[in-house]
Amino acid sequence: MNALEPLLMRDVRTLTHHSLQEFARLCAERLQAGDRLLTLFGRSHADDHPDGVIVTAVLQPEAGELCVLRASAQRGEHYPSLTCNYPGAQIFERELWEQTGLHPDGHPWLKPVRYEGVRQQHMADYPFFKVRGHEVHEVGVGPIHAGVIEPGHFRFMCLGEHVHHLEIQLGYQHRGVEALLLSRPPLALAPLVESICGDSCVAYTWAYCAAVEALSDSPVSPEVETVRGVALEMERVAMHLAALNGLATDIAFLQGGATYGRLRTAIINASMRMSGSRFGRAWLRPGGVRGLTDAQRLDLMQTLTALAKDVAQVNDLMLKSKSVQARFQGTGVVSTKAAQELELVGLVARASDVALDTRTRLPGQLHDASPMPLLTESSGDCWARMKLRMREIDSSVAWLLKILGQATLDLRTGITPIRQALRTDTLCVSLREGARGAVVQVLETSAQGDLLHYKVQDPSLPNWFGLALAVRDNGISDFPICNKSFDLSYCGNDL
Repeated sequence: MNALEPLLMRDVRTLTHHSLQEFARLCAERLQAGDRLLTLFGRSHADDHPDGVIVTAVLQPEAGELCVLRASAQRGEHYPSLTCNYPGAQIFERELWEQTGLHPDGHPWLKPVRYEGVRQQHMADYPFFKVRGHEVHEVGVGPIHAGVIEPGHFRFMCLGEHVHHLEIQLGYQHRGVEALLLSRPPLALAPLVESICGDSCVAYTWAYCAAVEALSDSPVSPEVETVRGVALEMERVAMHLAALNGLATDIAFLQGGATYGRLRTAIINASMRMSGSRFGRAWLRPGGVRGLTDAQRLDLMQTLTALAKDVAQVNDLMLKSKSVQARFQGTGVVSTKAAQELELVGLVARASDVALDTRTRLPGQLHDASPMPLLTESSGDCWARMKLRMREIDSSVAWLLKILGQATLDLRTGITPIRQALRTDTLCVSLREGARGAVVQVLETSAQGDLLHYKVQDPSLPNWFGLALAVRDNGISDFPICNKSFDLSYCGNDL
């Protein structure tokens, strides 16, 4: 039996276009049956239907391949909100409303996600939630932050230093990513895709490459997939080390801050020696990868072996430190039930004991042959998120050393440019499990084989609401460590 792939292809001419009401009912049925709403989005209809909207939902069952539902609607049309019964739909319905005008009746939190288009001039009118009380006060942080942090506004409702509610307003970066992806030839988009979320360059580029290779009927070799897997795990290790560095620094645990920063530098410098970029840019391209010579494989193995020893020592220091335990244990808790209801993804979900990882649920040929363990923690607090990062680093390093140590595996592959045109009238859903969770890209081609729509979704999009929930009932001084334990992307949200 073939392994389930993190990719789905559908001829759009065979997809039933439901009414918006029927579409909402069918989505609710699938969610009630236990499916996850992977994404929900809309696009404008063809040019001869200026007020028409095509709505697409991609659902992920517990087992089996992805499912696609579609609807046709008119701008301004109403439908019963899914959010009232399935809170994980809240961010998708808000984005759909903001971009297409389709109105989810009964949505409890219908506010702009990015302030797109004409709404850009009205960001100061954001309707923040209010907590009433004689001694309740508000603390605003941002949107301008110190250092290199990207813009975002955090509004705390506090009684003394106790946080009753946090509301997060993003949308300050209006980059027009999805429109820009339609302005160039589909096979020349890799440099743009790599720039969507710079610290997740490999995850984004792999999802894009897999999509255009499938759409052009240009499969790549297992060796290419293996090198891509190596690149992605190197990226995961680097990002987890950066988050651990931030966590240690935020609580002034200087041994951890200094050591994790040094180890991250060793990993990204190794990526530079493999690809020419510390962030893995130009490592992956449609049709192949920059392969690894025998010398490069030995270089990586030596780097990873040294890292494994050092990271074990600093992890032991962090885990045994009473001050670290006091700050992280019981802080920023997201229960399993809340994580499931909000449909959080990636490490944040797994730290709340939600067993969700694209590498195990949709392993593809690579991870079917060389599986990754599914790791979870149960406490759902900053401690769990910290500890899970440590365990995932160990898991990634062990996997990398096993792959790189296979003497019979030739990774000296290259890039074969794709010459074939893309399939016509086809929808392609492509996922890759980045360090924050599943990076989702949905490409749709027209009857002429051009790209008709390109949907991009960062795992941070559903997880920001989880951060707001985690901060409740904590001291306001706990916000920095809650924020760093989630380690979400601003630019991944602000497309």
